[in-house]
Amino acid sequence: MKKLKQRWNIDSNFQLFIILLVFAITGSSAAKLAAPLTDFFGVEREMGWYIYWPFRILIILPIYKVLLVFFGWVFGESAFFWNFVKKMLRNMGLGFLISK
Repeated sequence: MKKLKQRWNIDSNFQLFIILLVFAITGSSAAKLAAPLTDFFGVEREMGWYIYWPFRILIILPIYKVLLVFFGWVFGESAFFWNFVKKMLRNMGLGFLISK
């Protein structure tokens, strides 16, 4: 845990707990919200895994980023998660979506 705290530049175990909690809540929420959206667009498992899962992943990615910043704000770690999302977007080649 010490290396993780150093890498993320955080001080306390409580702050680490909050960050891990936000990651858990965000992942679960994004996966849960993707189901109604896939239904809305009419994409079903019967279409085949090669259509269903790539579409679902493409739906989850933007939802995850928005929820990460939202839940980070709710738990008082908005600066950490905003920087985390910006880094994620840059690594995905989508850095042009955020201002410098």
